[in-house]
Amino acid sequence: MFWRTVLLRSCALIAIAAVTGCGSHRGGSSVASRGMYKVGSPYTIDGVTYVPREEFNHVETGMASWYGPGFHGRHTANGEVYNQSERTAAHRTLQMPSVVRVTNLDNGRSTTVRINDRGPYARNRILDVSRATAEELGMIRAGTAHIRIDQLPAESMAVKEVALAGGGPTEQEAAIARVESRGGAQVPATAVAQAPPPAPPQATPPAPPARQVQPPPPQPVPQQAPPPRPAEQVVWATPPPAAPAPVEPVRATVATAPTIASLAAHPPGGYYVQAGAFSTMTNAERQRGRIASYGTTEISQAVSGGREVFRVRLGPYTTSDAAGIVADRLKRSGYGDARVVAD
Repeated sequence: MFWRTVLLRSCALIAIAAVTGCGSHRGGSSVASRGMYKVGSPYTIDGVTYVPREEFNHVETGMASWYGPGFHGRHTANGEVYNQSERTAAHRTLQMPSVVRVTNLDNGRSTTVRINDRGPYARNRILDVSRATAEELGMIRAGTAHIRIDQLPAESMAVKEVALAGGGPTEQEAAIARVESRGGAQVPATAVAQAPPPAPPQATPPAPPARQVQPPPPQPVPQQAPPPRPAEQVVWATPPPAAPAPVEPVRATVATAPTIASLAAHPPGGYYVQAGAFSTMTNAERQRGRIASYGTTEISQAVSGGREVFRVRLGPYTTSDAAGIVADRLKRSGYGDARVVAD
């Protein structure tokens, strides 16, 4: 009986240890997604077609925004896990991964980032950077910045080779550091073509003396009318009005009130992404500042349930699909109430 009791207790202890060991192993193991090398097929968003392609000398100037905490830990377009503390960015057409130097033209600060995501899709933005990148560029507070992108060819080729071999972000960053330690692009000696030695200079025979030719008497030049100036080409975003439209009486006077001077006034039509409705203008302005990096924002006034509310929206977008992409990004970034509305 004694030995039976000892045996049962030993089996119980072994079982508990096994369960505890399995739990620790399961909780401590974390297989991070390493991503892949990806160029991608052409795609269309909001009527604009983007054609991804592999480049190594891309240069571009425009506006940048940044995306942060709400997207942390989620997958990027090439399968990596987004880390807001790493220097990464989203571009609409460059291969992933690739490496660019981003310069904030507003303050002169610059940093090197890896492209590992797609976006942004606001027409006035060319790059969406991580929070760490935004901090280095000094654009956290403003939300946007006027930037220049200069692709680094040697670094881009290095991360491509690492990604094709199965290496993840850590290995790619190490490859970038090795290239930078060598001072950038290194041209292999075998790739340098041996130029032929320059040919010896040949003596140039003296030119024969010029024959004196008597110029003819000047002839009167008939006066011609100057050619007409070409008409200036003007591309209109919308057709110009033929005549001033009659002024209609304003039915709402809220736009003239000093406390709501930032209320939007726009013609009806299109799709918007609503990021919240607030009872006070102060709260609406606060929300507008939080989402400014996602696109063009506005605050509009409406009545809901008999109460006056201030709606914070992005847009307009010409299609519901385009608005849906922005709404999805807002939701993934922590704005769960974002939704598409038609005006």
